Amino acid sequence: MATAQRTGRKLMVGYILRHHPSWQRLIAEARQLGGPFVFRMNLNQQSSGPEWEVHKQLMQSTSPLVDCGVHYVDVMCQIAQSRPVRVHGIGLRLSDEIPADMYNYGQLQVTFEDGSVGWYEAGWGPMVSEVAFFVKDVLSPRGSVSILDADKSGSSDIDGHTKVGGLLVHRPSGDTLISLPQEPDHNALCYAEQAYVLEAILADIDLTSHHTDAVLSLKICIAADVSIRQGRAIDL
Repeated sequence: MATAQRTGRKLMVGYILRHHPSWQRLIAEARQLGGPFVFRMNLNQQSSGPEWEVHKQLMQSTSPLVDCGVHYVDVMCQIAQSRPVRVHGIGLRLSDEIPADMYNYGQLQVTFEDGSVGWYEAGWGPMVSEVAFFVKDVLSPRGSVSILDADKSGSSDIDGHTKVGGLLVHRPSGDTLISLPQEPDHNALCYAEQAYVLEAILADIDLTSHHTDAVLSLKICIAADVSIRQGRAIDL
């Protein structure tokens, strides 16, 4: 961030869900309900063979909780629009094939200043369950918004991580199902990110708030990692 500001260059963090129209709609629908919010989110991946080899390489330097969590914590922050104040994490090493100081299952809990709370869960490996591996819910006093799982090919399929089968908006007065038939695949979302980088350069878009948001979500996930390693809640 400091280098981008000093040199006048454009820096964008690859938070792919920010360029996904269905996730943008989820954020808008949740904001209409109003807070405080409860966030329930996970992305567990039952990986084996080549996928497990990729995950083991990633865990040489980072946990699934940090690697994947930043994307979904960023969504929480966009909806809550409130300062995070406390983070607690739990984690466990479920394989002898990863470094001794690493864990391949983790969960974080974050509390916001306005009272909103959220949890995020991530696990990698051949031992991971595929039961309820895809949960994306936002609750408020006036109802809830949920992403319906569109992909039935299993948790290891990368396209399934971003696909949205539809949005279910629940209010005490009744439910509304929002159909989202034009789902972009993972490559299309990558193209959308690249197009935005180009637009930011050509139109000289101010990315300061983007930088601030990226650092905030990373700060929360790193605090969860510290919490797991130190066995205590972290005040932000």
